[in-house]
Amino acid sequence: MPKESFFKNRVRSVGFAFKGLFLLLRTESSIKIQFVIALLVTGAGFYFEISTTEWILQLFAIGMVMGIEGVNTAIEKLSDYIQPKEDPKIGFIKDISAGAVMIVSIIASIIGLIIYVPKLV
Repeated sequence: MPKESFFKNRVRSVGFAFKGLFLLLRTESSIKIQFVIALLVTGAGFYFEISTTEWILQLFAIGMVMGIEGVNTAIEKLSDYIQPKEDPKIGFIKDISAGAVMIVSIIASIIGLIIYVPKLV
């Protein structure tokens, strides 16, 4: 069987990535909530005409939260597959993964406050 071309391989990889994105948005309630929040703050960005730097920070924060949430979901699904029964070691791994989401969510919230509080007062 001939080896697949680099271009064809990249296109296939992008297809898998989009499939994963849609699976996350369709099946995970936390991502759905974060997606709605992302849409709201994006709308706020247009409404308040935030600066280019503020857009960069806001988009970076959105990407970090949603990206880490995706990794967290993958870790949880893999953990459940490896050990379907309750296990303290698996629980520890899942808690750490959720903690990573919490860290980026707190920082993203602070970034949002820094951007929008001055525009509201």
